[in-house]
Amino acid sequence: MIHWNPDVVAFSLGSYGVRWYSLCWCIGLLSVYLLEQRLYKEQKIEDEKFEPLFLYCFLGILIGARLGHCIFYQPDIYLTSLKGVLSMVLPVHFAPNSWDWQYTGFEGLASHGGTLGLMLALWLFVRKTGLNLMRVLDNIAIVTPICACAIRMGNLMNSEIIGKQTDLPWAFVFERVDMVPRHPGQLYEAIAYALFFVVGWIIYRRGLRTTDNGQQSTSRGLLSPKHVGTGFFFGLCIFLIFSARILIEYTKEAQVAFEQDMIFNMGQLLSIPFVILGLYCMLGGKYCRMLGEKN
Repeated sequence: MIHWNPDVVAFSLGSYGVRWYSLCWCIGLLSVYLLEQRLYKEQKIEDEKFEPLFLYCFLGILIGARLGHCIFYQPDIYLTSLKGVLSMVLPVHFAPNSWDWQYTGFEGLASHGGTLGLMLALWLFVRKTGLNLMRVLDNIAIVTPICACAIRMGNLMNSEIIGKQTDLPWAFVFERVDMVPRHPGQLYEAIAYALFFVVGWIIYRRGLRTTDNGQQSTSRGLLSPKHVGTGFFFGLCIFLIFSARILIEYTKEAQVAFEQDMIFNMGQLLSIPFVILGLYCMLGGKYCRMLGEKN
């Protein structure tokens, strides 16, 4: 059993405290940026086409994740008053009976909304740069799991999205919440996403080697060489991440009250379309072939 009660502030810059959650987000985004830059260089894509990518991804994920949380999980708070709508788009909290406000940062981000926001942002990026859509989606999907891992570690440092009670020896006691031993659902997800990154990276490197050597791979199976631009990596990423999400949700407490009596909670319901889309892309669906590139 692990007693867990870290300070939410990683370090301070003068009077401003940098929270672990924000730091994990920054580490995840920086990792994605550096790895993605490497992929674009290996694929001989011009630097000027890569440069705007980070801004598109950052805004797409942040805006999508914020709107996703507000719309999917707390519409009764954010969509029923002008203060709620303003709190949805501004990092502030308004007092109940006045327009007094306090800076809080954005409290509540949803991964499903972030994924949708990212997909929309990448579509806009493709329209601007003229790059192939499936190549862009595949490249970002290869590195995305490492960012998802970092974000879930931020949730762990915040002692949020806690798990159900358990007597397993690795149970966490989130002292900021209560003294009950619980599943560390955030850690389960972080470990899963780190493994998914390793799997995707290995498959990518094998595909890159066959391309460099002029080989035509006839091997089959998940770990056989695959090439960027087919939609396979995009499908693999969202299939693995959201399948894991569906399973790990069974270890978590309900995040909002209306989930208490649901057979499948909101996170699981929102994950199902992504799992189906992932399978479709992995199996080389018609539209993936139409939008993809011949390697």
